[in-house]
Amino acid sequence: MTTSASVPANSEDAATDRSVIDRLVAANGTYADAFTDPGMDARPVLQVAVVACMDARLDLHAALGLRLGDCHTLRNAGGVVTDDVIRSLAISQRALGTRSVVLIHHTGCGMQTITEEFRHDLEMEVGQRPSWAVEAFKDADQDVRQSMQRVRTSPFLLHTDDVRGFVFDVRTGRLREIDPV
Repeated sequence: MTTSASVPANSEDAATDRSVIDRLVAANGTYADAFTDPGMDARPVLQVAVVACMDARLDLHAALGLRLGDCHTLRNAGGVVTDDVIRSLAISQRALGTRSVVLIHHTGCGMQTITEEFRHDLEMEVGQRPSWAVEAFKDADQDVRQSMQRVRTSPFLLHTDDVRGFVFDVRTGRLREIDPV
């Protein structure tokens, strides 16, 4: 089993011998040339933290009508509420003033196609067992419910009353709210 994605041989970067990271650094130079300090604080203006999947098809700021400085955005595979997400939410709430949490999973998530066996396969490939759980799931709605419950019952979070969960449809761009019950 190979767990790493391969880069297509005919990619633009293969032809120019320029890495993706080089392109990103060059783009940053262009961005920085036009950059002006917005004078913002690290505290999100809307006092909200958004936890979502890392899937590249989710443009959260556009989908939610957010602007720079509006929210804290936490992303991981599946948008699952893990111990590290709780750590970030605790810092977000206790040190930076957020009061609301939005959880977003999505249709067609890759976490629905793998299993915890991924962890075993990875251990066999590299010779070391990962210290983390894969957190794969079959039902996005149910996993949103579980994530809402993890946030609502965490003793480390101050604000657990305004927690809502959604599934984003990658084909329509619409959010569907998940009933926590």
